[in-house]
Amino acid sequence: MQHQKLATIEDVAAIAGVSIATVSRAINEPTKVADETRRRVTEAIAQTGYTTNAMARSLRMRRSNMILILAPDVGDPNFSNILVGLETEASKRGYGVLIGNTQNDPAREADYLRFISSNQADGLILFTGHLPYGYGNDAGESRLPPMVAVNEPVSNSDVPFVGVDNFEGSRIAAEHLISQGHRRIAFIGRSTSKAVNILREKGYRAALEGHGIAIDPRLILDGDGTTESGRAATEHMFVRDVLPTAFLCVNDVTALGVIIALTARRYELPRQFSVMGFDDITFASFVSPSLTTMKQPRLKIGEEAMDLLLALLQGKSVERKQVLLRSELIVRNSVGQVGR
Repeated sequence: MQHQKLATIEDVAAIAGVSIATVSRAINEPTKVADETRRRVTEAIAQTGYTTNAMARSLRMRRSNMILILAPDVGDPNFSNILVGLETEASKRGYGVLIGNTQNDPAREADYLRFISSNQADGLILFTGHLPYGYGNDAGESRLPPMVAVNEPVSNSDVPFVGVDNFEGSRIAAEHLISQGHRRIAFIGRSTSKAVNILREKGYRAALEGHGIAIDPRLILDGDGTTESGRAATEHMFVRDVLPTAFLCVNDVTALGVIIALTARRYELPRQFSVMGFDDITFASFVSPSLTTMKQPRLKIGEEAMDLLLALLQGKSVERKQVLLRSELIVRNSVGQVGR
């Protein structure tokens, strides 16, 4: 029986018509190789079966070229577009991604972290807002690979963060409502634990204070970012007979709950009440009235986060531990001028 000779990097280089160094660069640093050259090398690898050898070498080097993404809810409307950005940037650099849907379950997080301990993943992207359970101290952190937090920063930690500037975005949102004559503006989404909610509330407060508008604590209500929390907060205001002219919601999903509650009471929007969201998720342009909101640059967030993580994996020094991107005001039909 004849055994087929294992392909070598020399075989790949000969078929692709490039040097051995170029083949190595195309595998390990694909962004530094021209698209056409990279295509020829990829075709030569597929033709020779050298991919198998490259994977074996990766295992010997204890590198997988895979990134583990831990997310509490992959159904979050913000997740998919950020994931596209993460995957796009990873693919350009020769990496793949693994997705762990933790559902805020410590046991599930521990299961997914086995990819790290078994060298099946080299780095972590955290959507969870916290270090993996069991790694909440200095000794624990030292056992983890390079990490980057996305959307929700990890408090009391040196984990780099990439996301939208929540304070500034919320301030701009409140400023827009003020520009339409609103002075009694409710904020739905108060929280003592979620950094995103806290920052967006601070932005709301800063805008009102900047215009000399007294902050009525009765108009600031708790919310966990769900549709039900928006509906319940609105009903609570009617029960207490403390009504604003506009609602600034911590996110678009909360704003949907506010709209549901107001339309159920047969109010006309935005003539009688204005509603503003944050995020610009898919349904925002289809709900009636279409939702005025702040658009997150989700694709860019994903790309920046992956670029930062891969720099850490390469041992590069990172100057910025926090990358804050600007959100964009999207004006639609749910906000109107007072008295019109």
